[in-house]
Amino acid sequence: MSQQKNIAAQTAFGEAVITGNLDALDEIVAPDSIDHDPAPGQVSGAEGYKAMFGELRAAFPDLNVEVEHLVATDDELAFAYSITGTHLGPLMGKPATGKKVSYRGMQISRFDSDGKLVERWGSSDELGMLRQLGLAEV
Repeated sequence: MSQQKNIAAQTAFGEAVITGNLDALDEIVAPDSIDHDPAPGQVSGAEGYKAMFGELRAAFPDLNVEVEHLVATDDELAFAYSITGTHLGPLMGKPATGKKVSYRGMQISRFDSDGKLVERWGSSDELGMLRQLGLAEV
């Protein structure tokens, strides 16, 4: 895989999440893709990502992910990002607060020779997000 193809695949992944066209992940994620930092109960492959991002988009319908820094090799991408959104739907069993959030994260994605996402490592400031919503103690 070339760096440009990996960037294109990761960009398509991000667009699927931002637009809510999560079925597009079927073409981007390998069926046995592994998320090394999964959400609770997240299954492997595109179905796991669709469930996780579906819940996040339901909680934050105006969800936006902005890539701030990107480094690419022939089979991996590492990037830092910021997430923004307004909490308008249930999240982790808690009702909407109407509050806006902004938090950061980092991710490493590995792609196979077909341009499919096969592994992901990532971390975002979920505690910071919950604090901004008043759903976690300071």
